[in-house]
Amino acid sequence: MNLKCAANQRLCLISVCSTILFVLTLTVFAGRVPAQSPADDATPPQAKADQQMYQTLYLANATDQESLNDIQTALRNMIPHAKIYGVSSEAAITMRGTPEEIAMAQKVIADLDRPRRIYRLTYTITDSENGQVKGSQHYTLVVASGDKTVFKQGGRVPIVTGSTGKDASQTNQVQYLDVGLNINAILSTSTDALTLHSKVELSGLQTAGSGARDPDLHQTVLEGTSELVPGKPLVLGSLDSPATSRHEDVEVVAELVR
Repeated sequence: MNLKCAANQRLCLISVCSTILFVLTLTVFAGRVPAQSPADDATPPQAKADQQMYQTLYLANATDQESLNDIQTALRNMIPHAKIYGVSSEAAITMRGTPEEIAMAQKVIADLDRPRRIYRLTYTITDSENGQVKGSQHYTLVVASGDKTVFKQGGRVPIVTGSTGKDASQTNQVQYLDVGLNINAILSTSTDALTLHSKVELSGLQTAGSGARDPDLHQTVLEGTSELVPGKPLVLGSLDSPATSRHEDVEVVAELVR
């Protein structure tokens, strides 16, 4: 009996020790498991949608359609997940996105929507005949960077292109042609250059025409692209007048207005 009781006591002691060790192991394991905070949870799609906001961004300088399209394209490429639309009638960009996306859009617009430089272009046309200067005329145009300015001076010549009916009931179809001086100027600027594309056109009636219904016209065109230095005149070329010994030298100078 004594041996049996001793064996039973050993078994009970071993059982108690195993139970205590198991409880301690569970306690240590539970202490090592990190507590899950709400910040670790993935944000539900509905919550992300609720974080978006609406904003209208007005453009101060890029008010033409082409400039608005360029800024809209830049925003869509830079912020692909936001909804961005351009409103040309209001010169504005409407968008829906997160506060961070709207802040980025504001920065992009601040970088791109800058005031365009305004230049004064003075074209000087000097008339000469047989090597002798007869006089000079000056024509001034104001051009914004990236825009086109057209100057016209002269008249309109009727040209009969067709007729209907006969005798007293005959009706002529007339088309009018501009004659005189036409100047087209397109100015573009960059950080280190001022580029001017000019088209200077001189046209008029010949001294000996072939009739009122079929006028004889002469026309001379000078067209090209040049690099300008503000304040420094540049000779674009010379225009020879057909059937005469006269020609015109064309010079241009650009001055920054603002």
